[in-house]
Amino acid sequence: MIVSFSVANFRSFSSEETISLVASNRLSGSHEDHAVPIPGSEEKVLRTAVLYGANGAGKSNLFKALRYLRSVALFTRNKGDGTGRQPFRFGEAKNDPSRFDLQFIANEKLYRYGVEVDDERIVEEWLYEVEGGRQRRIYERTTDESGGVSIDAGAFTGAGEKLTALAIVGGPQNQSFLATADATLEASDLGEALEGVLAWFKNGLICIAPDAAFRSLARLLDKDSGFLSFASDFLKSASTGVDHLEVRRDEVSEDELRRLLPETVASKLFQDLAEEDDGATVARLPGNNEVAVERTGRNTFNLIGIRAAHELEPGKAVNLALADESDGTRRLLNLIPALHHVRTTGGVCFIDEIDRSLHPILVKEFLEFFLKSCKSCHRQVIVTTHESNLLDQELLRRDEIWFAEKDQTGATRLYSLADFKVRKDLEIRKGYLQGRFGAVPFLGSLEDLLERAGRGE
Repeated sequence: MIVSFSVANFRSFSSEETISLVASNRLSGSHEDHAVPIPGSEEKVLRTAVLYGANGAGKSNLFKALRYLRSVALFTRNKGDGTGRQPFRFGEAKNDPSRFDLQFIANEKLYRYGVEVDDERIVEEWLYEVEGGRQRRIYERTTDESGGVSIDAGAFTGAGEKLTALAIVGGPQNQSFLATADATLEASDLGEALEGVLAWFKNGLICIAPDAAFRSLARLLDKDSGFLSFASDFLKSASTGVDHLEVRRDEVSEDELRRLLPETVASKLFQDLAEEDDGATVARLPGNNEVAVERTGRNTFNLIGIRAAHELEPGKAVNLALADESDGTRRLLNLIPALHHVRTTGGVCFIDEIDRSLHPILVKEFLEFFLKSCKSCHRQVIVTTHESNLLDQELLRRDEIWFAEKDQTGATRLYSLADFKVRKDLEIRKGYLQGRFGAVPFLGSLEDLLERAGRGE
């Protein structure tokens, strides 16, 4: 679970801004099951956060900042590629390092991981274990102007000599030590802390962009009957018209598969199959139908596709390819795996623009389902949205509601509804739409435009 996330000098963020999911003591008694204890602390962390703001206010930039930090933690970089950061460009500070600082819970421990990066290198990097307000250094990393990397290791608990030797070497200047260790060493050589932190970034943090598609959906539905039932029931309960999902397997030869695809697409497909460890990838067939392609032999493959069954009469169903379903149904189906994963395995799901292609009632039902099905568990959902129906004190605590707004310099500021004096019976949705809490579009210039248009100007 994420406890707090701070970002500075990245996209629309100039000076450091922080979203904190630490439950406010002032709101104790409100939705107590929405907060769970933070290990080694008397405080609690919230299980959900909803971020509002006008178009262009920077909501999605918070999502992109977290996704960027995840890429820094996990991915290696080629020499000379730089860091890929995107600094704030409306001020003189654009040449200063960008800073990212994340506190999160993994394996029942609270960690703090962060980096400072410029265009060419990871200037600083740190990993601490936090307990009782104290930080135990796991490692600190600095990079000098010549590109030399120094690692000051505080405690590599349970780690082998290889990790200690790697800390002396340091690694590339534009690559995090965490990513270097993951790419260089076996899991058994990483030690408890690094192994747990890497596992959290890989499997415990899911970031879903508005146009994201879950590429392994067909194989997941095929291999996990429990998930197939869950996804089918969810779509049916959401009144999408889908009664259930069916998985279809067709065995084809290499020649048959090549005939199905354009030559360039087929070449890329077989290249991907050769590079994937499990011998499987995803292909889009004519008609925009997406299937999983799984190698079963030297010259044989399985095509795994999904069909949505619409039962118009008892016992009589019409099966449609997902490409024939609505944008909303496909969007929901691509969100369900993350919801299932968080419910069954744990972790954090950050969804950018959850209301994209979804009906307002369905957005609210999605969040309600999570909150009711994961009570008092270390599971978390964070969303950005314009959907004002979520502004309901029966659904959310005030400290779970956040706003993004740009100041006069074009920089994003983050603040919580808990910063305002709000009565428990106040209809906050109405107050927000009236501009009481900010973070809404200012339409004065449009009114001027309408007046000029009325005068024929």
